[in-house]
Amino acid sequence: MQATVVTSNLMRHRVEHVQERIEQITQAIQQRDFPRFGEITMRDSNEMHAVCLDTYPPIAYLNDTSHQIISSVHRYNTDKGEVRAAYTFDAGPNAVLFCEERDFVELKERIRSQFCGEEGRVTELVECEIGCGPMVLAQ
Repeated sequence: MQATVVTSNLMRHRVEHVQERIEQITQAIQQRDFPRFGEITMRDSNEMHAVCLDTYPPIAYLNDTSHQIISSVHRYNTDKGEVRAAYTFDAGPNAVLFCEERDFVELKERIRSQFCGEEGRVTELVECEIGCGPMVLAQ
C-alpha cells in the first residue's frame, strides 16, 4: 500500500472524495435504496482496483474470472432494468456479491451455472445473511 500512496495519482483523488462517498453510502443504506447502494459499491470497487493498477509497479488483484463476474453482474442488472446485484472484491480476485432477498436464488443460480463446474473457475460459493446486530459481550 505504501507504493500506492507514493506513486498513484488516482489514490490522491480517491482520498479527497472518501468522506463524500461515506455520506452517500450511509444515506443509501438508511433509505434502503439498494440500486444506489449497489452503484456506489461497484464504483468504489472499480476505483480501488484502478488505483491498484495506477500504482507503479502496478498491482493486479483481479483475474479473468473476476472480470467475467463483473460483466455478469452488469448483464443481470441490465436484464432487470435497474441495479439489483452489486459486487466488490476482497484483497484478491474473490468477488463479494450483494443483492436483496428477492434476487438471491436467481443470482446464485446464475453465478453457479456460469462459473462453477467442470472448469472450476469458482470453487466455492459462500452464502451470508444479515446478522442479529451489535451485542455487548460480558468479559
